[in-house]
Amino acid sequence: MTMSQRQRIRIADPDIDSDEKRRVMSVLESGDLADGEEVRTFEEKFSDYCGVDHGVATANGTAALHAALAALDIGEGDRVLTTPLSFVATANAVRLCGAEPVFADIDPATYNLDPEAAADCIQAYDGDIDAILVVHLYGLPVRVDRFRELADAHDAALIEDCAQAHGAEFRNQRVGSFGDVAAFSFYPTKNMTTGEGGMVVTDDETAAERAASFVNHGRSPTDGSVHERVGHNFRMTNLAAAIGLAQLERLPEYVAARRVHARVLSERLEDTDLTLPVEPGDCRHAYHQYTVRCRHRSTLREKLSDFGIDTGVYYPTPIHEQPAYDDIDCTMPHAERATEEVLSLPIHPGLSAADLRTIATAVDYVETYD
Repeated sequence: MTMSQRQRIRIADPDIDSDEKRRVMSVLESGDLADGEEVRTFEEKFSDYCGVDHGVATANGTAALHAALAALDIGEGDRVLTTPLSFVATANAVRLCGAEPVFADIDPATYNLDPEAAADCIQAYDGDIDAILVVHLYGLPVRVDRFRELADAHDAALIEDCAQAHGAEFRNQRVGSFGDVAAFSFYPTKNMTTGEGGMVVTDDETAAERAASFVNHGRSPTDGSVHERVGHNFRMTNLAAAIGLAQLERLPEYVAARRVHARVLSERLEDTDLTLPVEPGDCRHAYHQYTVRCRHRSTLREKLSDFGIDTGVYYPTPIHEQPAYDDIDCTMPHAERATEEVLSLPIHPGLSAADLRTIATAVDYVETYD
């Protein structure tokens, strides 16, 4: 059997087993399908996992970002500094709050927002930045110490977009616990899933109360018939939370598997012309994606597909060059170059040793003989 005849190696493969099915059936049999006690339990356990006091579950990761910004009263007239290399939801949430996204370039080695570029950007705006929204892209934490310093120096809020970084750590502390608020996604491709879903986490009780109200039609926490602010129906369901509780128990195992797979791939690919992922000494990468750089991405991607290996490009267009943001006139050379070169290889926990050998052998073959 040739590699091209093998079962395809998928870029993502959610692990749903009997525990998730049992928990979902229990919720179905209870009849309590919408927001309820299962969600409250998930909020408590996930916030404990992150090392913070409060969790507010949401319908999806974009809703979590929107609620996180709203919880800090980010709105009309505010500026939010963020990265141009992320899924568009990062900037969309800023605009959905009525605020203005401001972009600074990335560190080309880590793909994360560059703290020096961010500092220069803040200076260019005479310090008039109301929040810094960092993204732990591909599962690698940003230099949160530098961004915390920047935020404090300019009286700005610090918000973490942790949509790809469940279980990642900076100096032995989990992401989601550094910012004033943080947002997670539980989309099926993430390190853990609820089908669709998200979570706001924070140590700030007032921010947590505001987020919880915002995702529940602006309701008062003490009287459900009173709506204290304009909000959305961004609630999570008990069905989704039931899946999340099962997934959370296995999250450390998932992250450990991703890290092992990353180490195997890096060892096998170190002599190729690819630029491999980095892991600075004070960071623990969660490897939501194993992202390499290559000069001939389209060729490599096409030939890997012939070998039965799926790949992903995250992201082919920086946010500031998306049509929805054509009113923003800026140049981000590091982000723009990255979008032309990055390619993500399969890294998920469902890969076997044989799968990893196939990926490495195929990449090495294409790189050597192309």
